[in-house]
Amino acid sequence: MAFDIEMIKTVYARLPERAAAARQALGRPLTLSEKILYAHLTQGNPTQAFERGKTYVDFAPDRVAMQDATAQMALLQFMQAGRPQVAVPSTVHCDHLIQAKVGAKEDLQNAINTSREVFEFLASVSNKYGIGFWKPGAGIIHQVVLENYAFPGGMMIGTDSHTPNAGGLGMVAIGVGGADACDVMAGLPWELKMPKLIGVHLTGKLSGWTAPKDVILKVAGITTVKGGTGAIVEYFGDGADSLSATGKATICNMGAEIGATTSIFAYDEKMAAYLRSTERGDVADLADGVREHLRSDIEVYQNPGAYFDELIEINLSELEPHVNGPFTPDLAWPISKFAQAVRENGWPAELEVGLIGSCTNSSYEDMTRAASIAKQAVDKKLKVRSEFTVTPGSELVRYTTERDGLLATFDAMGGVVLANACGPCIGQWARHTDDPNRKNSIITSFNRNFAKRNDGNPNTHAFVASPELVTAFAIAGDLTFNPLTDTLVNEEGNAVKLDEPLGIELPVNGFAVEDAGYQAPAEDPSSVQVLVSPTSDRLQLLDPFAPWEGTDLTGLKLLIKAKGKCTTDHISMAGPWLKYRGHLDNISNNMLIGAINYYNEKSDSVKNQLTGVYEAVPKVQRQYKAAGIGSVVVGDENYGEGSSREHAAMEPRFLGVRAILVKSFARIHETNLKKQGMLALTFANPMDYDKILEDDTVDIVGLNSFAPGFPLTVVLHHADGTSESFATNHTYNEQQIEWFKAGGALNIIRRSVGA
Repeated sequence: MAFDIEMIKTVYARLPERAAAARQALGRPLTLSEKILYAHLTQGNPTQAFERGKTYVDFAPDRVAMQDATAQMALLQFMQAGRPQVAVPSTVHCDHLIQAKVGAKEDLQNAINTSREVFEFLASVSNKYGIGFWKPGAGIIHQVVLENYAFPGGMMIGTDSHTPNAGGLGMVAIGVGGADACDVMAGLPWELKMPKLIGVHLTGKLSGWTAPKDVILKVAGITTVKGGTGAIVEYFGDGADSLSATGKATICNMGAEIGATTSIFAYDEKMAAYLRSTERGDVADLADGVREHLRSDIEVYQNPGAYFDELIEINLSELEPHVNGPFTPDLAWPISKFAQAVRENGWPAELEVGLIGSCTNSSYEDMTRAASIAKQAVDKKLKVRSEFTVTPGSELVRYTTERDGLLATFDAMGGVVLANACGPCIGQWARHTDDPNRKNSIITSFNRNFAKRNDGNPNTHAFVASPELVTAFAIAGDLTFNPLTDTLVNEEGNAVKLDEPLGIELPVNGFAVEDAGYQAPAEDPSSVQVLVSPTSDRLQLLDPFAPWEGTDLTGLKLLIKAKGKCTTDHISMAGPWLKYRGHLDNISNNMLIGAINYYNEKSDSVKNQLTGVYEAVPKVQRQYKAAGIGSVVVGDENYGEGSSREHAAMEPRFLGVRAILVKSFARIHETNLKKQGMLALTFANPMDYDKILEDDTVDIVGLNSFAPGFPLTVVLHHADGTSESFATNHTYNEQQIEWFKAGGALNIIRRSVGA
């Protein structure tokens, strides 16, 4: 039986009534996304239509999921909220703190040894507050959620940007910061601007080398990394119904790379089969009973252009395999044009490492398709030219694939099976290299390929493709190789061609596992003690941030004017810094060290206006803080793109940055800044970015009349004695303005319970 089956029964019992009420309120047929959104309003039955892209709406999610790196801060905040138990089903998954170095067994044990304090903290907090705990080695959060918790028609938030993976089972699943998770676990409404809707109509059927991964790689090329911002991407059509549930999940997972709020597919037979295969036949039976409410209304499918804000058409029968990159996940290349792009751009053609797995592509189907290529390398006597690693998504997948001989196939090919964890995808990779700065190429079946993300080397050209294509490239060791058309010379000197991959959606003999890695919360939470050592360098209890002073902010120093792409990886790096995710003071030493300073084109080098010396960003900011001086960070387009990590908002807040002023924000990061009591402002005129000079002192005025829809004014005081001002926009509503005034949303929660 499924987890939380009574909760799922409740959701389905009210779904028909709420869908009917929403249809009446909107006066028209509904998309699937709208049915789920309106069915999860905090108010209950909908009574009005909310304007897409403009109106903030309060929702009541069904559950919360957290991974170990973000759960630390989320739960440290929840501990301050004064609540005895979580209000909705919640889980913690230990997948980020396991570094890939040698192999699964050794790496897992090393992680348990080095991060024992953190794992024990998370386990004890989970025990105390009624949270399900998935131990290190159990698997990657999104794969484990798909196998155990995701259900059609549900709503979930998760403290990881790839939470939308659950859309593969028809769930509205949205990545958030820890403060949002804290609110929902505390029983408060969760606020979201009503998303716009992008429809992707899939026709035809995949065949040959083309995989579900290629759908989202194609979409990313169409929309760019910010084209989905503020929108739900809803896939539909005969082509959508032909995709496996895990293939759908891959597409939804990587929707984060186009900035989408989430992505979703309608309930169909593929989802039902996956639910039954993962021993959730009870959920499939319930979903079958409300099937019409788990798909868009028929009128939407008949005339989609009338119901979506944007419509994309893709014929799967004509879709080519794609390779995206380097350095950004939306630089899309059909395989027929990729070799030429490699040559013309001077990218390293020699492939050093191929890596498959991760939360995006680690299903049983993915593994069988990749293994069918790996087996050919052995059978056709091909020498594998590149290193090759395999990351299973969960212990369920790992155990089943080992039973069915797939892991032995990868081993025979020369591959290394890593722990069931995020590993190289998030920079948790002790890469084997004789030169950590060498210009080189790798290819992965992961999701993000920003500079330095995987191995810390800014010269690593990372490309993204399907697992089977990655496997073929690893065999060839050459990025100009096209497995659809080219041959390889084997060890006997014969030219051989790789056959098309073959995959199995679901294991013929069913899934199997000895220990999935789950720990239920304590039946008697009163007996559980949560201890944090005051001398720990991994964990630190939080103190509330100070409330707004009640005045305009004046005399602020420019900390950094970031140039170009500035993701959450640039603002708060992962990799070796993951160990400090529960210690705000220590992790703040990585604040903005990856951002490029507009004035000297260097990272982690900004001018200290107190001394005139160029120093590390956190060092300069700590000096400003010690002197009682606030500061401003200026950024470019889509600032805060990437991971949901709220550390990228908490670190500036903690060190005394008062405002972030940019051309545009990524959704999750903007919300995270608001939750922490920061000012998140955008240039009314993007050209005003150019007015900001390195030695500027900045005032932000108009705060005494801070109100929704009314701009604030920025005054620049230049070093030559001149001044100029311009308007800045914001998206704060009344409630969010109260967060700012209180010093953060958590302070309001604390007040509400007298903490």
